[in-house]
Amino acid sequence: MRTTMLQTAAVATWALLIGAGLDGAAAQGRTTLDIYVVDVEGGNATLFVPPSGESLLIDTGNYGPEASVRDAARIIEATKDAGLTQIDHLITTHWHGDHFGGMEEVAKRIPIRHFVDHGANQQPDPRADEFLAKVYPRLIANAKHTVAKPGDKIAIAGLDVLVVASNGETIKTPLPGAGAPNPYCASFKPGNNNIEDPLSVGVHITFGKFRTMHLGDLTKNKEFELMCPNNRIGTIDAFMALHHGVNTSTSEVMMHAVRPRVAVINNGTRKGGQPDVMKVIMSSPGF
Repeated sequence: MRTTMLQTAAVATWALLIGAGLDGAAAQGRTTLDIYVVDVEGGNATLFVPPSGESLLIDTGNYGPEASVRDAARIIEATKDAGLTQIDHLITTHWHGDHFGGMEEVAKRIPIRHFVDHGANQQPDPRADEFLAKVYPRLIANAKHTVAKPGDKIAIAGLDVLVVASNGETIKTPLPGAGAPNPYCASFKPGNNNIEDPLSVGVHITFGKFRTMHLGDLTKNKEFELMCPNNRIGTIDAFMALHHGVNTSTSEVMMHAVRPRVAVINNGTRKGGQPDVMKVIMSSPGF
């Protein structure tokens, strides 16, 4: 596994390259899984591109006339580095403005072929409600649209992408090799959360022996449902997103049980990275 930091004046992206090295311009002949974590300043946007050249984008950054343009530009810079001419699959984890906000701007700049979400917004918000009433129907009209359910697979050549959580439900059957009792369940303490975060679409992604997971803003209470009394996930190599590093998510029942070697937090300059969460992350076995 090799990590490379790509930076320009406009965007800082983190590329995780699994296997041999790759020049981003040389998309043809690709031999790696490239993961771009795009800096959308407190929101979320993660782009996966396996050797097949198909693409999966998870979330599109912040809402707002300036933020959405800024974030879309940074996402597009990542797609250009990856040599993409379209986004094959877009997962919107949930209907908070920092996760769907750049979608319309991204769609203006590159075709999106498949939209995935958890279904209707459950937390009243004028921005989300207006977007879902007026903009989203137009974007999905000429594309494929899927309301994800736990256990669904998103077909991407070269990747195994499994939905492990969506719309408040989680998978019931352990992944292959998983299912052992989770010792961290006994000390779990429930937390508070809003309505939308627990509905997040969460996916487990396998590329060869490499395993990663992106759970959007899934809360610690849902982590408990997914991981207790038995660990249904097993272990992973990289944990993506981590809900900005806020303490409504990222409990020991999840982080310590899946034992990631790497974690990437989509926090902002004044958002997330709370000390108690950082202690959980940094004390995770195998980190």
